[in-house]
Amino acid sequence: MPTPARIAILPEGSDTLRVDEITLPDPGPHQVLVKIFSTGLCHSQLHEIHEHRTNDVMLGHEATGEILAAGAEVDHVVMGDRVIIGGIPRTIEAPTRRPESARVEEAGGRVALCQGVYTWADHVLLDELYVVKVPGDTRPDVSCVVGCAVMTGAGAVVNTAKVRAGQSVAIFGAGGVGLCTIAAARIAGADPIIAVDLADEKLEAAKRHGATHLVNASNEDAVEAVRALTRSDTERDMAGLPVAGVDVAFDCIGTDVTARQILPATRTKPLGVDGQGQAILVGIPADDFPVSPLDLFLHEKKLTGTLAGSCRPDRDIPLFLEWFERGELDLDALVTRRYTLDDINDAIAALSKGEIEGRAIIEF
Repeated sequence: MPTPARIAILPEGSDTLRVDEITLPDPGPHQVLVKIFSTGLCHSQLHEIHEHRTNDVMLGHEATGEILAAGAEVDHVVMGDRVIIGGIPRTIEAPTRRPESARVEEAGGRVALCQGVYTWADHVLLDELYVVKVPGDTRPDVSCVVGCAVMTGAGAVVNTAKVRAGQSVAIFGAGGVGLCTIAAARIAGADPIIAVDLADEKLEAAKRHGATHLVNASNEDAVEAVRALTRSDTERDMAGLPVAGVDVAFDCIGTDVTARQILPATRTKPLGVDGQGQAILVGIPADDFPVSPLDLFLHEKKLTGTLAGSCRPDRDIPLFLEWFERGELDLDALVTRRYTLDDINDAIAALSKGEIEGRAIIEF
């Protein structure tokens, strides 16, 4: 039977969300109806809010909830299962069809669209490929951030960079995704773990999550600070200068400033020796991305992008939940603000002003 839902809608031509009461139909063959317990706020949604649109949209791409109903072709979840929703399909094995983007019909016949999924709602109807079944005792609140923040940050460490014990890393940006990157680097055994940010309070949070060194880029040159912390006493590069820089630098912000910093912050190396520096684009990068081809060429560096931490959700979400259960990944410390759906515009304003340390969630 149809299900009443309260959904945050971003109207065409507006930067202010409204909460509408909308009736969702029964699930189609490949759809699931999910009651949402909690959902996270991601910085990438600011891009969606302020970009040009020709229709109403729905936002949100990380949530924890419970299956209320499933379509006839859905065989991996049933009513009552606890699930985590993410913004990418759960598996790449034997794909038989493309996931369908969710859409809802508003009053007056208008249609609200989204980029695959939406989670800023108390109930959602979406393609079953975007949900991963998790244990029934999974926390209904803070676990929602595993669907994006943790997958993006921790996945960049585990899957994209494949950080090994003893490697040096620098994380530019100590927001929600950056803190997950730092935590994953600590779990992987990286050392040193250098956190770079403009705000002392965010750097203190980085320290609590595992950073060994802190660089406030508003007070000093971030690249020079990273290189000074990693300068070798014994190794020399092709120019005869001391090898310096981290094995892996992660840009978890995506500004034009950090885009210019991550490659020079990575390790130079002697010719013929393994261990070139890697620069990983974790946050949505700036449109005009400056790269030094000579730096890549002379020092055999690597510049790599990562979408959602190169994750396969059905494989990686259980891993990250295990970290949480073992106390290695502190989601309670990561989630620092909690809102209701009616407070959504206040939450967005705080996110836009950089007032949120870690991650904020909406609870139902």
